[in-house]
Amino acid sequence: MRLLTLIWVLVTGVSAAAQVLATAGSSRITSEDFNRKLEEIRKQTMSPPTPEQFLEDLIRFEIGVQEAEKLKLQNDPVVRERFRQVLYNALLEKQLGKRIEEIKISENEMHEFYKKNPEVRLAHILIEVKTGAKPEEREIVRKRALEILDEIKKSKRPFEELVRLYTDDMQTKDTGGDIGFQSRVTLVPILYDTAMQMKAGEVRGLIETPFGFHVIKLVEKRGYDMADKRQVRAALFDDRRARIFNDYFEKLKKQYKIEVTPGALKPGRR
Repeated sequence: MRLLTLIWVLVTGVSAAAQVLATAGSSRITSEDFNRKLEEIRKQTMSPPTPEQFLEDLIRFEIGVQEAEKLKLQNDPVVRERFRQVLYNALLEKQLGKRIEEIKISENEMHEFYKKNPEVRLAHILIEVKTGAKPEEREIVRKRALEILDEIKKSKRPFEELVRLYTDDMQTKDTGGDIGFQSRVTLVPILYDTAMQMKAGEVRGLIETPFGFHVIKLVEKRGYDMADKRQVRAALFDDRRARIFNDYFEKLKKQYKIEVTPGALKPGRR
C-alpha cells in the first residue's frame, strides 16, 4: 500500500493528504488548495459560500481561465495592461508591504508634524475654467480674472459680498466662499502652500489651479488641540509611506537606464 501511495505522489505530484476533489479540464482541484482558498474567503466576508458553492466557483474559475487561454486573451492589449498593473502591485506588496505595516506614529510625532502642516480655513472666489478648455480659452478667463481681482482690490465691501458678486463656485456662493477647514492632504497644493504664507484675514490672488483662478482669504489656522486627530495621523502616515516609496524607487532607478525627452512636457500641453 505504501508503495502504491509513493507511486501516486511521484506520478501526480499530489500528496496522499491532498485528495483530488474535482478535475476541470486540464486542472485538478485538491483538498489542500480548496481548504486554503476557502479559509481566505471566510476571513474576507461575513457570508462565505457553502463548500459546495465554492467548489463550483473553483471549477468555473479553472475552466474559465482555460477558455480564455484558448481564445488567446492573454495577448489582448487591455489584458496585458491589467497584468502589468497586477505585477506592479505585487512588487510593491512584496518589497514594501512589511515596511509600511511597521509604520508607527506617536502623539509627539503628530504634534510636530502638525506644526508644519496645520489645518487651514479658507474662503475663495473662483473664476472657473471649464474642463477641457483650450489654451486660448483659458487665457480669456485669466484676463477676466485679472479684471475681477483689480475690482476686488479697489472695493471696500466685505469679502462675503464680493464672493456673491464674482464667484463661479455655486456651492460656496451663499456662504461667503467658505470651504471649511482643509489639510495639506485635502486641499490643492498651491492653495495650501499660499495659505501657509498668509495671516488671518489676508486676501491673495490670482492663484491658478486646474479648476480655474482663485482669490483666497485666510480665515484662520486651527491649533493642534482642535484639529481632527484622525486626519493628522492619516496625513503623517501618508507622508511616511511616500518617503518609503520615494526611497525605494530612487534606488531602483539607478539600476535602469532612464531618459526623458527634453521639452516633452511643454507648459499647457495636455
